[in-house]
Amino acid sequence: MKPLLFALASTLAVSACAVGPDYVRPDLHAPAAFHATAPAASSAPVASLERWWDAFQDPTLSRLIAVAVSQNLSLEQAKARVQLSRAGLGAATAELLPSGSVAASAARAKQSTETPLGRVLASQPGFDRFGNAYEGDLVAGWELDLFGGLRRGREGAVDDLEAAQAGYAAATLEVQAQVADDYLAIRGLQQRLAVAREQVDTQTRLTHTIRLQFEAGIAPALQLHQAEGALSQVEATVPALESALASAMNALDVMLARQPGESQVELAAIEPIPQAPSLADAGGPADLLRRRPDLIAAERQLAASNARIGQAIAEYYPKFSLSALIGTATTTAGQQFSGPANQAQGVLGLRWRLFDFGRVDAEIKAARARDAEALATYRLSVLRASEDVEDALVALDKRQQEATILAGGEVSLQQAEIASEAAYKGGAVSLIEVLDANSRLLATRDAKVQAQAGSARTAVAAFRALGGGWDPQNGVASVASP
Repeated sequence: MKPLLFALASTLAVSACAVGPDYVRPDLHAPAAFHATAPAASSAPVASLERWWDAFQDPTLSRLIAVAVSQNLSLEQAKARVQLSRAGLGAATAELLPSGSVAASAARAKQSTETPLGRVLASQPGFDRFGNAYEGDLVAGWELDLFGGLRRGREGAVDDLEAAQAGYAAATLEVQAQVADDYLAIRGLQQRLAVAREQVDTQTRLTHTIRLQFEAGIAPALQLHQAEGALSQVEATVPALESALASAMNALDVMLARQPGESQVELAAIEPIPQAPSLADAGGPADLLRRRPDLIAAERQLAASNARIGQAIAEYYPKFSLSALIGTATTTAGQQFSGPANQAQGVLGLRWRLFDFGRVDAEIKAARARDAEALATYRLSVLRASEDVEDALVALDKRQQEATILAGGEVSLQQAEIASEAAYKGGAVSLIEVLDANSRLLATRDAKVQAQAGSARTAVAAFRALGGGWDPQNGVASVASP
């Protein structure tokens, strides 16, 4: 009992100590504000970062995001990684606790008389070649974590779990943003198709008029060929847009974990492009450290790598263990629980890699190198996150300016088209002016639609860059509940 009591006392004395560096969150000195600023407030609704998609005021978009969050296969992968990390934490926790097992056996054997032992036994009076053996044992063992290697391992497992949970939140944000981006791209392509088809109808009517004039001998063949060529150019834009629309719908179906092609039926009706909502206060780079789950995941991975330095350093020190066995062993059935059959054993074990320090040195250097890599990865992730926000804010502002300018240009060119057709019918201008006015109007309308869709999509990119889509106040664990 004395060695056992000594070992327990030693464990209690050093239980608060663990070799290796204690983790300190790095101070990155992030500036208080971004250089770029969110566009000035407009009549659009202001989006809450936690549920930014609702500010688009499109029930279809909100429903699709809800479906994707519940069905997306990338999220299933992230959920499995959380479960794997949780299992790893359970295993690391179990390493700190005593272990026990039960073993039992019953055997009957027949002794050979042709072996040296068999010949000796056979020469004894009353020798019986048959024998029985019965044994049952309860075995317990406990590694005494005197230098904190196991505790550092559990510390790293906790960090791994938190990183996996943050990764699940990051994957959720990515799915939400990608579904919104695909949906807005679909609505934008539908509007562009509508513009192209309207222009095809306009150009078809103009070509038909010129053909009638040509057949009546009023218009020359040159004008007819010019009109037909312009019509072909407009018609050629339709198949390319239809192909792009089908691809965008298929991409959305994959995000929703359903067979590609279903969205072509569900989203067949043409709807307006949702207006991009206004951004609330974007905060600054320092806010990203608590808002963006991918940065939280990178920071937790850094903490895990730091813990594993201590786990590696603990290999320098001896490891002590306690083990015990109580049970019974006999060769006679029915005597298993008799006094003579009882057996017991207690062991204080020692394992020390005393002549393996070269390998331990290498393991520690590898752990420190992985920690340095994790630190560089974290710092780079923070810089990339700030870059994402800066780019998104600038793009959002410029896209909105572009859409406003093109809307004004469309009104002017529409009036120019009406005037040119009237002047052509009156013989004041040639067909070239009419075709040029039509071409300019088509290009401006198409560009305006692209700018509107681009404005909405850059708003999505801004919400994604800012880490919108979850509530960081509730902590990582509340996000990844699988």
